[in-house]
Amino acid sequence: MANIGQVYKIHSDFYYVNYENSTYECKLRDVLKKQKQNIVVGDFVEFENGAIEKILPRKNYIPRPKVSNIDQIIIVSSVKEPDLDFLQLNRYICFAKYYDIPTKLCFNKNDLSLDDSTIQKVFKIYEPLGFDIVFTSALENDGIDDFKEILENKISVLCGNSGVGKSSLINAINPECNLRTKAVSEKTERGTHTTRHCEIIRVSDKTCIVDTPGFSNLKFDFLLPTEIDELFDEIKQYKSQCKFADCLHNTEVGCAVIENLEKIDETRYESYLNFVEEAKEYKEKIKYSGTKKERESHFKQTHDKIAVKISSRKRQSARNTQKQNIHKEVNEA
Repeated sequence: MANIGQVYKIHSDFYYVNYENSTYECKLRDVLKKQKQNIVVGDFVEFENGAIEKILPRKNYIPRPKVSNIDQIIIVSSVKEPDLDFLQLNRYICFAKYYDIPTKLCFNKNDLSLDDSTIQKVFKIYEPLGFDIVFTSALENDGIDDFKEILENKISVLCGNSGVGKSSLINAINPECNLRTKAVSEKTERGTHTTRHCEIIRVSDKTCIVDTPGFSNLKFDFLLPTEIDELFDEIKQYKSQCKFADCLHNTEVGCAVIENLEKIDETRYESYLNFVEEAKEYKEKIKYSGTKKERESHFKQTHDKIAVKISSRKRQSARNTQKQNIHKEVNEA
């Protein structure tokens, strides 16, 4: 009888599955390879005798980096070295919101902050939006208990720019993890990716963290410009009051968002405009390629394979056509 375990690491063609606190090295059945069913870290699978026979349905899925069945995303930013990047922070927040995954915010390297202005700005912007916020210093072991608390009993993905201290935080809550870290470059003020692959790391009996190589090259070039405002709650609330349904809240006359700009943080609005420009690239792409963007309700997804759904009316029409052709051939015979 097949066992059900969770893939916690993938290396080459080998899948490392956790089952009852033991690790099993498995390969993928040829039939699943032919079906092009790709397995990602976090997948629950049925396996037997070192062979994965079935991939179970996913609770959720992120394509970059590829990981599934997570409980929350923890966005890690640094207060200093590198300086807090509000554009990237908002990018990660919107990314998590698009995939409908609960999100919490962690601001590391708090020991390097010379004043409280950044902390005050963070709370002013993100606390009204309903985010849980923690400030930490992996170096000084400050705020680590608060960080542990937001991770407890969950599988969490840490995302953030390289150099913000994700690996250092994991080492701080469990030194036995001993993840590789690297200092931020003084010249570029940027970090270097020290994580090379996705892996679920168990930091306590009921707490797991997915260590990832980062969320690089993340752009909103897969949405239409009119869909971006759905990712910003403070902008979305005024959307229905705009004069035009396809308002981009930029220069349009009668835009309720523009009329309420004093109630929206400047960095959030600037991020929104940046993402709209990225979405315009996607709009131009499908415009000239002739690719029609189907509504999500018209698709069905099994793992990472997507197929267009056929409506019952069209399906019945196709069957009627087949029957007519059969009768026609019989009569002609």
